[in-house]
Amino acid sequence: MHRRDFISGLGGTAIWSLSARAQQSRPARKIGVLVNFLSGEPEGQARTKAFAGALRNLGWIEGENLHTEIRYAGDDDDRYQKFARELVETAPDVIIAGASPSVAALQRITRSVPVVFAGVIDPVGAGFVKSLARPGGNTTGFTVFEYSIGGKWLELLKELAPGVKRVAVVRDPSISSGIGQFAAIQALASSSSEIELTAIDARDPAEVAKALSEFGGEPGGGVIVTASASSTAQRERLLSLALRHHLPTVYPFRYYVVDGGLAAYGPDLIAIYARSADYVDRILKGAKPADLPVQAPTQYKLILNLKAAKALGLSVANNLIARADEVIE
Repeated sequence: MHRRDFISGLGGTAIWSLSARAQQSRPARKIGVLVNFLSGEPEGQARTKAFAGALRNLGWIEGENLHTEIRYAGDDDDRYQKFARELVETAPDVIIAGASPSVAALQRITRSVPVVFAGVIDPVGAGFVKSLARPGGNTTGFTVFEYSIGGKWLELLKELAPGVKRVAVVRDPSISSGIGQFAAIQALASSSSEIELTAIDARDPAEVAKALSEFGGEPGGGVIVTASASSTAQRERLLSLALRHHLPTVYPFRYYVVDGGLAAYGPDLIAIYARSADYVDRILKGAKPADLPVQAPTQYKLILNLKAAKALGLSVANNLIARADEVIE
């Protein structure tokens, strides 16, 4: 090797070493995560794991250049508020918020810390952003679905149980997304004189139990559980009531079916958490939430539970099974 090349090589090594040291000497960036599940629930763990993995692929390594604080609120208003305050007080560079209650709690405390939501149904209707294309403020993220999916739930219910003539819709009428989802189902039902809809308020557990018990006392009934924090919080009750009263039920998310529900059609929420890592990466590199448009899901999945179908006395058509993205035996 020529002396000039050798010295040049040494210089390159020195520059790399100085750059690496400079990077290591920088303080780790801080992010917060506010999850709408309890810490021991598999769904919440799967989402945070997917998010951390996606960040790692983007070069953000926990314990090296990244420090993450995670709080699991479990759909409890007091915990949402307490944990939102705790996370903001850690002075994070950005916070990930799972579901609408997380975003609402954070926006009550800060309008400056960047917030990326992962799984909000109607961010404009809820007042979290000004528009999907131009969110404005400190908040942006990823929606769960458009209201039109409500019609798909009704179609799926009819495929699973062709004899259904009456449909109870469990929804939260106090939020815009509860109204919007019901309206989409109602629009499709109105085109068929065979379907009679009944709305059940998801906010009152005692009322839900009473209403579904009465509804299940007559033949030809089926249920659609719409997406809301209230439904998620009492999913075990809803699953138990559907089985007890032999009510074919369609749910908005996979975890209902994993826990014993009949069928679900909706977005891959774990994938949404992974996608949100891209926005966190961009914000850590200087992007502003106001300039990052709210994004919709890129895929929807049909999940069937044949064990639940058998318990309900249903025979699921082979073509429906073939269309399913996941079948639980």
